[in-house]
Formats: sequence, C-alpha cells, structure tokens
Amino acid sequence: MTFGFAPSSAAPLSTSASAASANRLLEPAEWAAAGIPLLRDPREVVSGLHARHRPEPTTAIVAVFDSEERLCASASFTRRATPADGWMFRNALLSQLRRVIPHDLRRRTPVRTAVLLYCREGDGRWTEEDGAWMWGLRDACTLHGLRCGAYITLTRDGWQVLGEGRGGRRPSSDSAPESFTLTQAPVPLPRTGGAMSEVLRRAAAR
Repeated sequence: MTFGFAPSSAAPLSTSASAASANRLLEPAEWAAAGIPLLRDPREVVSGLHARHRPEPTTAIVAVFDSEERLCASASFTRRATPADGWMFRNALLSQLRRVIPHDLRRRTPVRTAVLLYCREGDGRWTEEDGAWMWGLRDACTLHGLRCGAYITLTRDGWQVLGEGRGGRRPSSDSAPESFTLTQAPVPLPRTGGAMSEVLRRAAAR
C-alpha cells in the first residue's frame, strides 16, 4: 500500500533485504523440532555465566561445554545497534568462538556444545530478535564443528530457556551476580618429548 506516494527505486531492494533477513531466523516450533540437547542443570549454567560475565542488556554470552556439561570456554560481547539479522549474529558468534576455542571440524560427530545467553530488555517471550540469534547460533556451531545447544534469554523477569519451557526469577538482568563458579573442563596437558621439549628444557636450565 503506497498511501498516494510514488514508489521509491530503493523500495524493491529494501523489501528484498527484509525478506532475506526474515528467512534468517528460527521460529520456536522450528527450534523445538531441531533436537537441541537439554541442559541438565540450566540454573547452574545461567548463574555461572551471569557471575562470570555480569551481562547488561544487549550483552551476548557464548559458552562451550564438554559432554559432562563442564565449561571449556566462554566469551561475551555487546550487540551493535543494527537490525536483527541472523547472518550478522552468526558472524559475531563465529568470531568469538574462533577467538576462545579451536574448531572441531575434523571430528565426525561433535562432542562439545555451544550455548548462547542473551541479556535484553522486555520479557522472556520469543521475539524476532531471538529467532535471529537462534539462526546465528545454529549456523555458527555448524561452521565451528560444535553441537548447537540452548538459547537462553535474561531479562528483568529472570531467565528463560526458549523452546524448553524452563526458567527462573534469579538471576535476572537486574540482579547482582551470585558467588557461583561453573565446573571447568580439565585443560589438556602439553605434549612432551621431541626437539621442542629439549629446547624448553635447556632454556629452563639457564
């Protein structure tokens, strides 16, 4: 509907861009049908990430867990003030993952799982912004060789694992961080032996 205005030459491009952006989001039903692994203790995960990163609205936290739900790595960043787009969110998440943990693309089956916690305004109900984050998380996990894990919102009302129906009032985006530590995955010991070990041994002896 034009309401009497002449159509702009930029209108088809804008409409096309909006349609493409709309395709880069996941609806709650699609997310629930995707077989996302359930968190054994979502409150522990949320409380641990909240205490570790102290997020404010527009803060995203991506965390990678091993098969025992122990934290391998995590990173937080602030979302830029741009329209919600799954492709842009995918790139931002992938950049953070590459910074904090090596990829698992050589494995036939992913053994580590990435979880995304997003602190925002509003309540815990699904929004198109959430759908874009879901799309971005799923795609970033595929490109980094990880399993796509839970998407969690953190608002003034508390936290909500979308697609699972689980949530709680604390922590919230307004609450102070609790004294809480996530169980860390063991750090692999460096390999020993060979020429490099001999060089390190000689350097230590000086």
